[in-house]
Amino acid sequence: MGGRGRGRGWYYKQRYGGGGKGGGGGDLGDGGSFGESTSGPAHLQPDRDDHDQIGNSPSGEGHIRGSVSNLRAALQQIHGKGYKAYHDIKGRWQGLGFVLCVDRVQGDPFAAPSCCRVQVPGHIAAFPSQLWQDKIRRTALCDYLTRTFAGIVSAAGGDTQQQAGGWHGEKGGDMQVDMPGQHVLERTSILINGQGDVEARFTVGLPARGRSVLGDWAANILTADLPRYVKQGLHWASQDAAALRMHLDCVEDTQSLRDALPGLGLVSFVGDGAVLPRASGASDCPMPARQAVPFKSPINLSVEMSLPNRGLVRGLGVKSGVTLIVGGGFHGKTTLLRAIEAGIYNKIPGDGRELVVTDPNAIKVRAEDGRRVEAVDISPFINNLPYGRSTTCFSSDDASGSTSQSANIQEALEVRATTLLVDEDTCATNFMIRDARMQALVAKEKEPITPFLSKIKALADLKVSCILVIGGSGDYFSVAGTVLCMEDFACRDVTADAHLIAQQFGDIPALQEAPPYGRIAARTPYSIHPPSEDSRGRGIKVSTKTIHTISYGSIELDLNGVEQLAEKSQTRAVAFALQLIASQLAARHGRNILQLIEQIDASIDDQGLDILSPQLKCCDLARPRRFEIAAALNRLRTVKLKQ
Repeated sequence: MGGRGRGRGWYYKQRYGGGGKGGGGGDLGDGGSFGESTSGPAHLQPDRDDHDQIGNSPSGEGHIRGSVSNLRAALQQIHGKGYKAYHDIKGRWQGLGFVLCVDRVQGDPFAAPSCCRVQVPGHIAAFPSQLWQDKIRRTALCDYLTRTFAGIVSAAGGDTQQQAGGWHGEKGGDMQVDMPGQHVLERTSILINGQGDVEARFTVGLPARGRSVLGDWAANILTADLPRYVKQGLHWASQDAAALRMHLDCVEDTQSLRDALPGLGLVSFVGDGAVLPRASGASDCPMPARQAVPFKSPINLSVEMSLPNRGLVRGLGVKSGVTLIVGGGFHGKTTLLRAIEAGIYNKIPGDGRELVVTDPNAIKVRAEDGRRVEAVDISPFINNLPYGRSTTCFSSDDASGSTSQSANIQEALEVRATTLLVDEDTCATNFMIRDARMQALVAKEKEPITPFLSKIKALADLKVSCILVIGGSGDYFSVAGTVLCMEDFACRDVTADAHLIAQQFGDIPALQEAPPYGRIAARTPYSIHPPSEDSRGRGIKVSTKTIHTISYGSIELDLNGVEQLAEKSQTRAVAFALQLIASQLAARHGRNILQLIEQIDASIDDQGLDILSPQLKCCDLARPRRFEIAAALNRLRTVKLKQ
């Protein structure tokens, strides 16, 4: 998106094409109408004042400064002045059929871009109520409109940043809409309220030459280009009705499939025909169909379900309990597990994993050498450390593979995970198994680690299921309820064979004793900021560098071990959630991690993601699960916790 762009004259002269395909307002295909046909409003003419008598904005935010004609005049008036003159345009401006809100104006052309919103009243956007009255379909509609709106801006070249002529040259001029990936998530990029009002959020790099305002260029973006984007992207009459229906139906079916899992005793479902491999390690898009092997369930493990739109589907039903995924190297074991771990999210049509769903409380756990651990009871797995060091309230700034994996499991259970996803390749070997020969050599009382294998049955007693990729330890055959074998990317049920082999090899020493799982301690945060950064009582600044990196004040928070973060927008929401937790510690004294995060979840359900950033209506947040928020809090090196 960024990079060297076209000259400013291109932005003045370019004329954009028409809106989406299809006729809007009427039939969505299959003869099913979503309501009365609604013609779109008259063509937007930014050179005229708005005569539609919109009145207050959909959210009732108060005073409107003037029309877009007034905004154009204001921008032309400050043309050539110092960059801070752009602050004169902050506020709300009424266009033909929409209200433009300029919420934050950047103070410098090199600073973070300005934050804006467009609000389109429901009677003008005219989306049939059947599209947004249900929460799942509303989330899917907002996701679809985000993609459409961002695509229209990009196709017109509006997201191209000008960077020419060095410091004194022209710069800025780009409009950015947060473009989603393969997942359909609750977002702040586009919102629809209970009256059908549509709000789109975006940023604009207000253009400059050096540090001088280019008011004519800015006026063209906000009063000429933007109205076209609004008409083409945010009006029902301009939508591709068939594509929109397909998007919403797909999401509704996936959610319906996931909701049905508990009643069938399943923790995951992988539909026949699913395309599980991704295009590359750097792309979450599906592998081209000519290269991929579509998934097919073993017949005896197949489950049929009826979905509201797609109808009857069939696929692999992964039962509660312990499921192993085995097979030779490079045959698709990890590919299957990664599809299952991504099954906590709904997908867009064409992703290939639309019919792959997983228990929404499933967490991927792994070893993380060097991670910080604070006040975790890891005694279910680790005891008898040298020099009598306690493991019931274990802390370390540089945890080992086994202690970090123990902590990861305990932290997951602390926030009520009900399924653990484990890939042997990313685990500490001495945590996963301890064979008979090693037990014969190293005395039991000198070995502090109780292997994960020994706790599988106890986890089942806690109603916690496990799905494990195992390539090197057949000891797990003895505890598995189901064993799947991947061969040439095809899935076979080898449960009977695995159980027969387990009987032939006899008892596993690690399973001879089956003690209760042990304690899962609730922990309470009492400080997050280091004293040097919190001495003035100010909130710590946060920023999101990558999907797995947050800057929290002077601390760089590494989230590479939090594998189920899907988008940078989620990570950004996690960063704001940490700020919110920090600000509320005093007010919520005594609340443990689970209680704090459940309160955040409830507030988001009630008020939306804006509660994470109450000072500014962010355009680029996507909802994370409570598990990822807790994982970030647990890895923050400045947090102080007590049991």
